[in-house]
Amino acid sequence: MSRVGKYPVALPQGVTAEVKNQAIAIKGKLGALSLDIPSEVEVSVADGKVAVAMSHDTARARILWGTTRSNINNMVKGVTDGFKTVLEIEGVGFKAAMQGKDLVMQLGFSHEVRFTPPEGVAIKAEKPTVLSISGIDKQQVGQVAAEIRGMKKPEPYKGKGIRYAGERIRRKEGKKK
Repeated sequence: MSRVGKYPVALPQGVTAEVKNQAIAIKGKLGALSLDIPSEVEVSVADGKVAVAMSHDTARARILWGTTRSNINNMVKGVTDGFKTVLEIEGVGFKAAMQGKDLVMQLGFSHEVRFTPPEGVAIKAEKPTVLSISGIDKQQVGQVAAEIRGMKKPEPYKGKGIRYAGERIRRKEGKKK
């Protein structure tokens, strides 16, 4: 049994949830998010809490029970506080800046790399070597951060590249003479 799925999600002040046709819509001060609910799971809203239950006891229903509850909890956190991921750029000449809505980065290539964030995700270049990615959808913020990091992953010899804030890169020893 899911230890996560059995706990209801509390709705903070100013957040509303509405279940309609196997979909849940959550609205808060930062925006609105919706999620399609799998047929194996039932969602109900009562007394300022969202409860998730299995419609029938199968292996797939047990899997989706906890996952659906976690997704709903992330949606509630997103519309109240939002999510933020910080990326650090390390390397000589590596930097990033915003030009309009586009993120323009110099990453040691012969050309500059441009990235246009999707709707609902904001990118700020706090310093030329620090990027802040924020939004209300946790999955979307994480996906954008992973795509930007994937443009120049940190390499193990000098540590140059784009990394998450606080990420440790396992360093390798260079070749010896």
